[in-house]
Amino acid sequence: TTTNMHIAISGNIGSGKTTLTSLLGKHYNWLPHFEDADDNPYLNDFYEDMQRWSFNLQVYFLNSRFGHVIDIRKGKKTVIQDRTIYEDAYIFAPNLHSMGLMTTRDFENYFALFKLMEQAIAPPDLLIYLRASVPTLVNNIQKRGREYENAIRIDYLKRLNERYEAWISSYEEEHKGGKMIIVEVDANKFSEKKEDLGKIVRKIDGELHGLFKKEKA
Repeated sequence: TTTNMHIAISGNIGSGKTTLTSLLGKHYNWLPHFEDADDNPYLNDFYEDMQRWSFNLQVYFLNSRFGHVIDIRKGKKTVIQDRTIYEDAYIFAPNLHSMGLMTTRDFENYFALFKLMEQAIAPPDLLIYLRASVPTLVNNIQKRGREYENAIRIDYLKRLNERYEAWISSYEEEHKGGKMIIVEVDANKFSEKKEDLGKIVRKIDGELHGLFKKEKA
């Protein structure tokens, strides 16, 4: 048997990360790790005044995700994580910076901190990227009806999608040996259809098989 693994699910707001994390956690008996918005002391302030609180919020996320990765690697169980540390650094923080909601000084300080942390952690054993078009994201966001997400604009989701694609296109190059699966969410309705979830499971089994072989070799 292999040691504990770190599986992570990444994707834009409304791509289905939390749902897939739950479903795969159940299927494989992996420990699911969710983002807990309720415990975040900055989130409400951030939504009231983004410019004032963006740096604080992003440093909080960075710190908490860095801690999670350390814990996952120390633990005995395979963990499936909803969102990665990379998404904060390559998608959300630079997007706040480009929107003028984080100063250049703060962003550079933040990114230098991330680069330092990155040296201390390994990438997930397997990354599952949920690729979804903006209409699909909007549809999912409306369906779950979270109050603070009502104000999310289409151009914001579009910009995040562009950053996700840029990050994903260089992910395997950046993380030698970091395996990745891409799920096309527009075509794969894993939350509703068992056979669509089955397609994802088969892809994962294929990748894990390779990971197990590597462990034994």
